[in-house]
Amino acid sequence: MAIGPDTKGVYTIAPTPFEADGKIDWASLDSMVDFYERCGVDGMTILGIMGEAPKLDAGESLEIVKRIVARTRLPVIVGVSAPGFAAMRSLARASMEVGAQGVMIAPPPALRTDDQIVTYFRNASEAVGEDVPFVLQDYPLTLSVVMTPAVIRRIVTDNPACIMLKHEDWPGLEKISALRGFQKDGLLRPLSILTGNGGLFLDFEMGRGADGAMTGYAFPDMLVEMVKLSAAGERDKAHDLFDAHLPYLRYEQQPGVGLAVRKYVMMKRGAIASDAQRKPGSALSAAARQEVDYLLMRLESRVRDQASRQRN
Repeated sequence: MAIGPDTKGVYTIAPTPFEADGKIDWASLDSMVDFYERCGVDGMTILGIMGEAPKLDAGESLEIVKRIVARTRLPVIVGVSAPGFAAMRSLARASMEVGAQGVMIAPPPALRTDDQIVTYFRNASEAVGEDVPFVLQDYPLTLSVVMTPAVIRRIVTDNPACIMLKHEDWPGLEKISALRGFQKDGLLRPLSILTGNGGLFLDFEMGRGADGAMTGYAFPDMLVEMVKLSAAGERDKAHDLFDAHLPYLRYEQQPGVGLAVRKYVMMKRGAIASDAQRKPGSALSAAARQEVDYLLMRLESRVRDQASRQRN
């Protein structure tokens, strides 16, 4: 299954499982892939920010790509962002050779002007190879690079290999509307838009024209169901499902501890064996774990009540 400008659905952002001593947990990598498949996701994006990619060496990164691609029939997108183009090209070409469907590229924080941003992505596409489909990652909250809709249009126009936008600006609803407006006016070619930010605004992003989600929320099965409901025009049901998850989703979205929360819940759901992060990384206190457990208990109750009401 190839990714392209018409790609829709949920592409989960996968963490990298580690053992307590910081070694990669290969068995958990396998069980995590199986978990995502059971949740019904449409694809996986690996070695992103949530995947702790900067903490991996080049050999580890490629071995993770090989392991996941060999484990699943789902399309796999590989984060290849790097300080230099040589490392970016090496991982991108090697990943495509073993079966990845595309790569994701984020802008380095040093970029400031529109021309700098546009030039960077032109050079990045040339570096990885213009035959390699790439996802443009727009994440100004973490990367501090602000890309206006007009800049994104220039990047997409300049680079035929740019087939998807990972949209996680905040606030960003108007940006989605602006990009879809460009397309309606014939000023932008078709472009898949999948949104991030832990799914925190997915309830309205779908209504603005998003094609789905590309994020690392610990309940990808909820994202899958919500995207399906939204696409089917079941707006109230989609919002009811989102509202049931919102208290926990908000907690998971806290800067600095979000990955620790996600890994803890994925551990509790049986996807991975440990919530360990490779150093430097954060960990949940006993009090935080109790809070998450409480939120999960309430989430389960809300979802059960909703299902009961729908049956009746």
